[in-house]
Amino acid sequence: MGSNNLPQAQEVYHLPLDDAGHPDVPGGYIYLPPPTDPAYIVRFAIEGTSSVCREGSLWVNVPRQGEKFNRHAFHEYKLHPDFNRTLCIDLPIHYAGAFAFYTTYVPLPDFSSATASAPTPTKTETFYFDVSPKLTVNGAMLPINSLSIFSVISKLMGEYPKDWERHLRGIGQRGYNMVHFTPLMERGSSNSPYSLYDQLNFDPACFPNGEEDVAAMIKSAEKTHGLLGLTDVVWNHTANNSRWLEEHPEAGYNLETAPWLEVALELDNALLQYGTDLAKYGLPTELKSANDLQKVMDGMKSHCLDLVNIWEYYVVKVTRDAPAAVEAWMSGITSADSQVDGAKEWSLSQKVDYLRSNALTGAHEFAGRFDRKIDPYIAAALLTSVYGHGCPAHSPGDEQSPAPGGQEIALAAMTQWLNALNVPFYQEYDADVAVIKQQVMDRVRYLRLDDDGPKLGPINKEHALIESYFTRLPLNERTKKHNPKALFLANNGWVWAADAMRDNAGSSSRTYLRRQVIVWGDCVKLRYGKKPEDNPYLWDFMTRYTRLMAKYFAGFRIDNCHSTPLHVAEYLLDQARDVRPDLAVFAELFTGDEKMDYVFVKRLGLSALIREAMQAWSTQEVSRLVHMHSGRPIGSFEIDKVSTGGSLSQATEIIHNIRDSPVHALFMDCTHDNEVPAQKRDARDTLPNAALVNMCACATGSVMGYDEIYPKLIDLVSEPRLYQSSFSDHEVKVGAGRGGIGRIKKLLNQIHTYMGRHGYDETFIHHEGEYITVHRMHPNTRKGYFTVAHTAFPGYGEGHGTLSPVHLDGTKAKLIGSWKLDVDVSNYARRAVADDKEFLRGLPSSVSDLSGIAIQLKDDATVISMPSYFPPGSIAIFETWIPTMERSDSLDQYVTDGASQAFGDCSLVDLNFIMYRSEPEERDGSNGKDGVYNIPGHGQLVYAGLQGWWSCLRDVIRHNKLGHPISNHLREGPWAMDYVVGRLDRMAKNKQYSSLVKPAAWLRSRFDAIKTVPSFLRPRYFALTVQVAYDAAWARGMDLLNDNVQNAQGFVQDLAMVSVQMTGYMHSASLNPFGPVPSMAAGLPHFSSSWARCWGRDIFISLRGLYLATGRYSDAHNHIMTFASVLKHGMIPNLLSDGKLPRYNSRDSIWFFHQMVQDYTKMVPNGLDLLQETVDRRFLPYDDTYFEFDDPRAYSQKSTIEEIIQESLQRHASGLSFREANAGPNLDMQMKDDGFDIEIHVDWETGIIFGGNQSNCGTWMDKMGESDKAGSKGVPGTPRDGAPVEITGLLASTLAWVADLHDQGLYQFSGVTKDDGQHISFKEWAALLHSNFERCYYVPVDASQDRFYDVNSHIVNRRGIYKDLYRSGKEYEDYQLRPNFPIAMTVAPHLFTPEKALNALEQADKHLRGPTGMATLDPSDLNYRPYYINSEDSTDFSTSKGRNYHQGPEWIWPTGFFLRAFLKFDLMRKSTKAERTEAFQQITRRLEGCKVAIRDSPWAGLAELTQKNGEFCGDSSPTQAWSAGTLLDLFYDAKEFANQ
Repeated sequence: MGSNNLPQAQEVYHLPLDDAGHPDVPGGYIYLPPPTDPAYIVRFAIEGTSSVCREGSLWVNVPRQGEKFNRHAFHEYKLHPDFNRTLCIDLPIHYAGAFAFYTTYVPLPDFSSATASAPTPTKTETFYFDVSPKLTVNGAMLPINSLSIFSVISKLMGEYPKDWERHLRGIGQRGYNMVHFTPLMERGSSNSPYSLYDQLNFDPACFPNGEEDVAAMIKSAEKTHGLLGLTDVVWNHTANNSRWLEEHPEAGYNLETAPWLEVALELDNALLQYGTDLAKYGLPTELKSANDLQKVMDGMKSHCLDLVNIWEYYVVKVTRDAPAAVEAWMSGITSADSQVDGAKEWSLSQKVDYLRSNALTGAHEFAGRFDRKIDPYIAAALLTSVYGHGCPAHSPGDEQSPAPGGQEIALAAMTQWLNALNVPFYQEYDADVAVIKQQVMDRVRYLRLDDDGPKLGPINKEHALIESYFTRLPLNERTKKHNPKALFLANNGWVWAADAMRDNAGSSSRTYLRRQVIVWGDCVKLRYGKKPEDNPYLWDFMTRYTRLMAKYFAGFRIDNCHSTPLHVAEYLLDQARDVRPDLAVFAELFTGDEKMDYVFVKRLGLSALIREAMQAWSTQEVSRLVHMHSGRPIGSFEIDKVSTGGSLSQATEIIHNIRDSPVHALFMDCTHDNEVPAQKRDARDTLPNAALVNMCACATGSVMGYDEIYPKLIDLVSEPRLYQSSFSDHEVKVGAGRGGIGRIKKLLNQIHTYMGRHGYDETFIHHEGEYITVHRMHPNTRKGYFTVAHTAFPGYGEGHGTLSPVHLDGTKAKLIGSWKLDVDVSNYARRAVADDKEFLRGLPSSVSDLSGIAIQLKDDATVISMPSYFPPGSIAIFETWIPTMERSDSLDQYVTDGASQAFGDCSLVDLNFIMYRSEPEERDGSNGKDGVYNIPGHGQLVYAGLQGWWSCLRDVIRHNKLGHPISNHLREGPWAMDYVVGRLDRMAKNKQYSSLVKPAAWLRSRFDAIKTVPSFLRPRYFALTVQVAYDAAWARGMDLLNDNVQNAQGFVQDLAMVSVQMTGYMHSASLNPFGPVPSMAAGLPHFSSSWARCWGRDIFISLRGLYLATGRYSDAHNHIMTFASVLKHGMIPNLLSDGKLPRYNSRDSIWFFHQMVQDYTKMVPNGLDLLQETVDRRFLPYDDTYFEFDDPRAYSQKSTIEEIIQESLQRHASGLSFREANAGPNLDMQMKDDGFDIEIHVDWETGIIFGGNQSNCGTWMDKMGESDKAGSKGVPGTPRDGAPVEITGLLASTLAWVADLHDQGLYQFSGVTKDDGQHISFKEWAALLHSNFERCYYVPVDASQDRFYDVNSHIVNRRGIYKDLYRSGKEYEDYQLRPNFPIAMTVAPHLFTPEKALNALEQADKHLRGPTGMATLDPSDLNYRPYYINSEDSTDFSTSKGRNYHQGPEWIWPTGFFLRAFLKFDLMRKSTKAERTEAFQQITRRLEGCKVAIRDSPWAGLAELTQKNGEFCGDSSPTQAWSAGTLLDLFYDAKEFANQ
């Protein structure tokens, strides 16, 4: 029997870093689950030669097992560069908290062929990820989203332990699992729970035995009542009467520690005095109208502001500083400053600007009256420049001496300048005074007149005109030792829309002066500084307080978090987590900025932010808030991956892609700061509001008094009464009853906690009139809970409208219960509650059962109909399940099991059909019956196979697009599933595709199961099945490719799969005219079938990368043998056409063929054996006679590959002259007659091969003019006759190769016979070519060197390059910069002087290289036309009918050769490891565009070309064989270089 004890799969959270070291995850917020045992892993994935890998290190402060967390202790992980793979750094996560990481590296310099200076090492910004705490109560796990939190105002709990135990029992009985206690410490004189007198001592009125009682209370709460403890931590302020402040006033902002507050204090004193003197000025002392207020405000200027002379804090004292400057000038003591040269000619504003920028001090702080000063010596320098020297020592005749009366003139001038300098300062003062007046007026109006304000009454000592911004410490034995300035301390408060990162009492803020603080007069703001050394006592004191809280409480609520300096909160939370590693941390954040919220959340590791349902003002707004906090929609897509190709039960690793995560919420139905439903809504809304909150997929909470239906918000400062709750005194059973909603709340909490514990994280919310329905479901078992809530807002009465019948497709439902809430809100009832002077009580209320809900089954759907009587304040709760999902293993597991086995026998050609097949290919394989799938509203998929579906689904899955057309289509019917299986079934009947039987069966069985689930779940399970199948097929592809691919980075694997994409069976394009042989497409879909599929040039440019570098040697062999068999005229065909109708019009194809045979012999084990293999010849050797493929002469003779090579070399050496077979419009309707004439010969003076004419285009730049309208028909866009540089390079490579083989006795022929009958050896021919190459092709940087080269200086456009052509029909075309010379550099580097080559590559890098491709023509060329539109039929000769195909558009395949040459020649000058790493990184930087392109392309390939700067080209083939192949060549080369 098999063992059930399978090894546990390793959980991995994938964290990719981009080239700059930034986390590449959606949204940038990384929130991870609690630590597990064994530990899950965070896997940093960094491409091997990313910029950050250059002398790079990843630094992470995640502690290792057994280590204590130290925020500043980062572990270093060296990034060892590797061009061919992705670096992975695995970090086990053992602890909760907020962790940071960054990278250090040496930046990659811009490329230069000259020696460049080394950049300075640098580091990235610091990034964060948060690990949720692992909470448990009595041994049971409590995920954050399962928390049901209950807030109490601790001072109202009554006597400990009697009353506390009663209330804790009642809280626990109601299903809550955490209690939030307002601070339990000794309170200050105001009695506010948040104004703490002594942070280190618990309130003796509650806890006579202090810490001992608290410890016992917390233990009882958890062990007896199942409640964890949560408390506020107050770090921002302390009570204004805290005794320790008298010992340590430096803990606050006083006039010693914050001298800039002096002006704010003076204003505060003046306003207080003004309020006291109102009667003296005949002004009203009790404000009864806006007119009274205006009178007081009008008097404030003359009786207060004018007396304080605040303006003196703003301006320079002219009467002091002007004479001082003149005195310095007269003394001859000035600051030397060349900036003042020529100041005599300056305007007044220029002189003032100079003084402001250079002489002004104290410009940014208000340190005292007239603290802004002008440096007299700098000002004197300006005077000297304008008036000459002021020193009497200068003789009267000295030009630099002042004129008579100069001192008075200088003083007048300086006075004028300083008065002008003061103008903006006075304006600044006026603006601040306007703010002060408005702020005072608004605040007084609120406090005295507004209906929603406290209406304080007469202005007197108890209720002053303003709330003082400062605490004035008493003068006593403790305080008299301090400087009197230290005894005035700024009070704390909050500022509307303030910058959360700015210290509102700091030197750069004027909020206290401008009266913008809503002040808490009982709290002194604490001043931490930037580090503990700035205020040692305060940091130590608050650390002890924080550690004491962490000792007892499982969670913190950070009070006033948005005003807590981040570095302080980080430090104190570190201290708390040192005591309790699994600390839950909640906070209120009123930053007003979601981005700023994320900053706090990430850096502090906040478990959740507090959100309040009572902020909603309507049913619609309640619906919006519930939706915001309800997790993912039902039927959401799965984004995690299994490493084994799709078996959860056998997985070795489960890879979790980090999801786009919102900030987690603690969603409160009501907080101790909110008005209750009886105040803000309708008291009956207490029940539906609670039900809706508890259905949310987040932590939820409530407050004492909510369940009891207290009539109004409790004043937590002044309320003297104690809590009373019937739920504290009696057993709480679920059901109807009197005295509040606690019995129903118990059920709601139980359901909420259960769903949170078990991962019910999918929800559907529906809003209809006054109703909201919420259905929350488990993503795997599909069990759920459904709630109907009839909200109650003012004006709803007994309700308006009904809820439409609810249809739950494929789902069964059972009613758990339905209830309504009635509340007596009469004045009598409110008075009775208010008149109780001892206890806080709720309004009379009752919860009653409701009946009449109908549950019917209709066609696999449950229909729920609500009764006619279901008034506002009613709820109904149902349990739901999906019968078809009730299986022994979950459907998720079923659809992920067995995929690797199902696809395990597939060949690469099988995978071509399974994964790809464009429209023409699918039509070809089905004899025209079937094409790719069309999704209504979306359009055709790009492939019929899995890649087509996956390209559509991946973005849908990533962004959970349940409304996408594909999602709608899948919900509407099974057609997509039938199509996927049907095409495999049909093709599996063919012998060559017999291995498709198992994948078809696997998919059929999964889809059959999916068809039974409700339609709303089909998109999820279809996507999951396709993803698993796709991954399994991909994994099988990797298994069949070689180590170069299997161990490579993802980009290389993407490129390698293009070989699978391009190679398959085609009826219309077999390699063999007599039977099916898989062939390579040049591109899809444009070049995929019939004559357009197999291009000789394209295949042999692509073959090295797509076949040899990936280990597909057999496929490479087949293509080499096929094209060798059709050699004619010493050439291989441009178009194969099955070998039936080959066309020989490309001069370069044979040379790419030779290069590929050479590569085959070097890269394939025993590759040289190929030379002796024989092929049947389609045409007769050394005979230009054309005949049909079924002619008896066809395939009647044999040749070895060695003989094929020799024949082609000999034919070129002898010279070629022929007319294409079947020449004429039937062969090429665009070609002029002389274009069919092919001429090729060798110039034996240089060894260079020449060919072509101005009417044909025999290289890859083969666009023929087609427009009658433009007159371009038959005129090639790029004829490239003469000697193209790439052909010369390929010739040189071939000659060197066969010469070497001959020397080794591996090639029987020593050379060729020239057209004059003389023999020349390959070595001699190669030497001739080498000795002439740079003379013929190089264009020197220095024109004076032209005489050493074959250069016409008059037509040179760009220097330091290699010509594209030599002796073409249009001489200027020789000198065009095009991307062809790197091909020659790659295959024949010996032809090039390294320094010249590198400089030419630098030119191409600068002028030709685009984001993905290489511009086909220098942008400075007059013929440059970078936008290719083949359909254009204009009169433009250059562009009509796409004639500019190769005159500027950026082609991708030359990028591979360019980067190969770039790397090769750059490495030639590199010797050290660091230098060589830089060379590889230069390549990586230049590949970024291609990586993005293949990743984002639905075709999963690289396009043929783009327009200028990488812009999309609609006429380009979207995936092209050579575009991917040449980049695989690059990676193969890189691996070879790395091993050297």
